[in-house]
Amino acid sequence: MGKIIAIANQKGGVGKTTTSVNLAASLGVLEKKVLLIDADPQANASSGLGIDVNTVEIGTYQIIEHSNTPNEAVVKCSAPNVDVIPSHIDLVAIEIELVDKADREYMLKKALESIKEEYDFIIIDCAPSLGLLTLNALTAADSVIIPIQCEYFALEGLGKLLNTIKSIQKIHNPDLDIEGLLLTMFDSRLRLSNQVVEEVQKHFNDMVFETIIQRNVKLSEAPSFGESIINYDATSKGANNYLQLAHEIIKKNSK
Repeated sequence: MGKIIAIANQKGGVGKTTTSVNLAASLGVLEKKVLLIDADPQANASSGLGIDVNTVEIGTYQIIEHSNTPNEAVVKCSAPNVDVIPSHIDLVAIEIELVDKADREYMLKKALESIKEEYDFIIIDCAPSLGLLTLNALTAADSVIIPIQCEYFALEGLGKLLNTIKSIQKIHNPDLDIEGLLLTMFDSRLRLSNQVVEEVQKHFNDMVFETIIQRNVKLSEAPSFGESIINYDATSKGANNYLQLAHEIIKKNSK
């Protein structure tokens, strides 16, 4: 049965989508069957894997609404062994439309029950907010990866997110684990980057992934070509980092 991992942080620009796309592609290269769900109305994870978001007719919006099944929404992409349920700007409306619905926090969880056993890993790219969309993702997930940028305001808002996760564990999803905190955009030349790494590792110990994602030009370029870093430049530092992260996750989940 597939493990559902949400990638969440209410701060924007911390590497959530980069991590979702490249972790999915890395797990695919390591011969795991992966489903990437784009749960962000900006649809960057979809376009980052070469999907034309303007042509999306069935996607995350329809599966949360239960007007279509996940199997009907699945799209093939450029990454081997990776399927995508794409997003569209229409997803913005879901927050308003779900407000009056009973069990509104469980809509995505219920939708994924029919497809969960078909994949080794299901990765959910969350929106940069703690609204109903992210709440649905965290209620559906088995665990959550929290990307943390190696910059000055890195820890700002982390406490709020951890409190949200605690309340979701208490009310909606007692089985939700923290898969790990992932340090991103690390630049070894900057003293500040090194200080943030030390601070996070000191405070959170075993919760922090050993893998650190380094700042890398190729990682920034790959989405504009609609490819993961693995397809775009398999020899780059970014590709090595995400493959290392995929190995770490597989090892952690094979115990």
